[in-house]
Amino acid sequence: MSDTFFSGAPHWTWFIIPYFYVGGLAGGAYFLAAILAWFGKPEDRPVVRAGYDVAAVGAIFSGLLLTVDLGQPLRFWHMLFQSENFPAVMFKAWSPISFGAWAILLFGLFSVLSALGARAEEGRLQNAALRAVGGVVRGGLAKLVSGVGGILGFFVAGYTGVLLSVTNRPIWADSPWLGALFLVSGASTGAAMLILLAPGRGAAQRSLEWLSSFDTRALVLELLVLALFLISLGSINRVWLSFWGLVLLVGVVGAGILAPLRLHAKPAQAARLVLLGGFLLRLATMLASEGIDRYRVAAGM
Repeated sequence: MSDTFFSGAPHWTWFIIPYFYVGGLAGGAYFLAAILAWFGKPEDRPVVRAGYDVAAVGAIFSGLLLTVDLGQPLRFWHMLFQSENFPAVMFKAWSPISFGAWAILLFGLFSVLSALGARAEEGRLQNAALRAVGGVVRGGLAKLVSGVGGILGFFVAGYTGVLLSVTNRPIWADSPWLGALFLVSGASTGAAMLILLAPGRGAAQRSLEWLSSFDTRALVLELLVLALFLISLGSINRVWLSFWGLVLLVGVVGAGILAPLRLHAKPAQAARLVLLGGFLLRLATMLASEGIDRYRVAAGM
């Protein structure tokens, strides 16, 4: 029996679940936008700009959710700077939380810079200061920003799964595949969000077809990684004999992966199901872990 049966649950609130979901989605959307910014064609620019907007809004929103979840939001800066030696930086490379806090902050910075540059490109910035900043982020600098931001987005999309895996909790700490699962899910939900938003930004049909094709491949990979994740859990899989197991089977696998694959000819409808499945994946994965406590009670442990 895994020793994680005997560990306490982290003191997180409900804010952490949408934080994991939105952060992964934002990271996936920026990563796709960066790929198209570097290797796409001029007609892909509407998708690139939509990806930057999704990433910027998502990074800010997920950062706020994480800050509120701390219980004492005004102390969030203590994770970034040494309170007794300000402005000395607080960074612990061995700590996933410290590493993640800086990654999220930098990802937010780069995604906002890219979004401002894209809006300046369209002439959509009215504020003079923002227009000046956005005007600088163009050409080679814009590509450099998107390249670094894309790497950060890739990290943020999978980081939440890695963070869970080091908490010594059942399910989370019992598989090496959780980070990969959240990463692939972030890519699929990011693509799905762009499929829904890009047409309104004037995206070309070829760009939308590329997004749809990418999302299809991401969903197939997600199904494979999910299977590996479940197989690697071994006897811990007994926890899925619960409501959360039903959510995983029907909501994630059925509605979030298999149904979108069958609806390939209807990308908008498929994208909505992908977004639902991505949220349910995080919901079920996180809350099913609490079922271990009920299992211990029932088993008299």
